[in-house]
Amino acid sequence: MSRVTFEGKLLGETQILTFDFTSRLTSAETISTATVAATVYSGTDASPSAIVSGTATISGKTATQAITAGVLGVTYKLLCTITTSLGQTLLLGGFLVIVPDLE
Repeated sequence: MSRVTFEGKLLGETQILTFDFTSRLTSAETISTATVAATVYSGTDASPSAIVSGTATISGKTATQAITAGVLGVTYKLLCTITTSLGQTLLLGGFLVIVPDLE
């Protein structure tokens, strides 16, 4: 599995995260489907999937996903799974930490 780096997300914001598969697809290949799943890497959250808001959006060779709320201090593992026009199934994951809002 390849990895992407995400900056920490403030507790009160909703962010659109990008999973870029450009380097893993052929020039003629496209993304057919994309899903993003969230699990807890460290910390405690009884419902980690609740941070995933809506469905993933495909644009060219990237997939984007809205991420909202979360539990302060928890590190989430986000895993984007795609299928391609050539029948590949590819994974791209990253870690996201929820940090306090700046007040």
